[in-house]
Amino acid sequence: MENRKSLQVVVGIVVIVLAAGVFAQDEQWLQYHSERQAYQIVGDMGSSTSEPSTSKPEGVKLPDFKNEEPFFFEWSSPMVEGGKLWIALDRTNPQGHYDRLYIDSNGNGHLDDETVINPYQTEQYYTYFGPVKVVFKGQDGPITYHLDFRFLNYNEQNKRLYIFPACWYEGQITVGGKTKYCVLIDQNINGVFNDKSLEAYKSDRIRIGEKGDRDSRYVGKYIEVDGVLYEPEIARDGAYIKLTKAENVKYGSIRLPDTITEFSAGGENGLFNNKPENGKVTLPVGKYRISSWAIDRVDDNGGKWKLQGNIYNDKGDFDIKEGQLIEQLSIGEPIVSNLTAQASDEGAYAFRQTLEGKLGENISLTLNGSRPQAPKLHIKSEDGQYDRTYSFSYG
Repeated sequence: MENRKSLQVVVGIVVIVLAAGVFAQDEQWLQYHSERQAYQIVGDMGSSTSEPSTSKPEGVKLPDFKNEEPFFFEWSSPMVEGGKLWIALDRTNPQGHYDRLYIDSNGNGHLDDETVINPYQTEQYYTYFGPVKVVFKGQDGPITYHLDFRFLNYNEQNKRLYIFPACWYEGQITVGGKTKYCVLIDQNINGVFNDKSLEAYKSDRIRIGEKGDRDSRYVGKYIEVDGVLYEPEIARDGAYIKLTKAENVKYGSIRLPDTITEFSAGGENGLFNNKPENGKVTLPVGKYRISSWAIDRVDDNGGKWKLQGNIYNDKGDFDIKEGQLIEQLSIGEPIVSNLTAQASDEGAYAFRQTLEGKLGENISLTLNGSRPQAPKLHIKSEDGQYDRTYSFSYG
């Protein structure tokens, strides 16, 4: 009897170890990259803006500044205790550029132990710093993250610090037995790579496809790869991703105007790019915000026209509920053409023409992938003595 109990314990331990091994294999590790002006290389990176303060932060030990009135800024991140890091800008010459940057790179709440960072480029109104390294404390050890900074010093009323991510993760992964390339982007610049949100600018970005593809999706509960829906698990620091085939997903539908040929909507479920079938789109249950829609047409000469609307406000919000059909959204045609005129002191007029959708969408119109010829403006006086047609120009 005692021997049997001992055997059961040993077998139980073996099963646990094997299960843990299989679980670990599901973690597909990515490589960390850092480059100056990474947004130009990777794309889909946002930026944040911090306004300067001349008030010394309370309780923060400071270095010996060269300037009597340095500027102080905050960068928010849930990766550090207190949720923010202090940044200071100093300058060598009282009348020159702000050419000395300090950041609490070790997250200890002070700046007196930091090494000064010099700019790599200066212009008339801008000073550039980066990539600047900060280190977060993780459960398994230190986590590296890089930032870029651009300081605008135009006049007393127009000073601000632009903050950009200078890092990302990428690498080969296996999805459904196929080799893919994955890129993770901290789009909202807070040091975390797995943020989900209904609002696009608060959601991080993920790409899964061929190397070099720029098809970015929101980080969310789901992602579709080769027609299969997966549930991604992304490390908070971006170091790995795990993909599990989604099971027992509940769906609802939305009806679109018949003219819509492309429809994109996203939220905490992720971003879904759909081509409607019979005027309908099916989505997993959840709350969404319209990202874009398009209408494609071909004219009598074979020209391919695309009318596209992009929306950035909550007028495009809708809820998908299980088994329910949302009747037609107020998108698509007709489009409103707005014309504004502004008179100068010299008696001249400047005209501006824009296109707007029913939900306030920004509208773009292309012909064969490029802007068509600018529209014309016909002006005729009431008595008919003045009758002229002018051509708009872009720029």
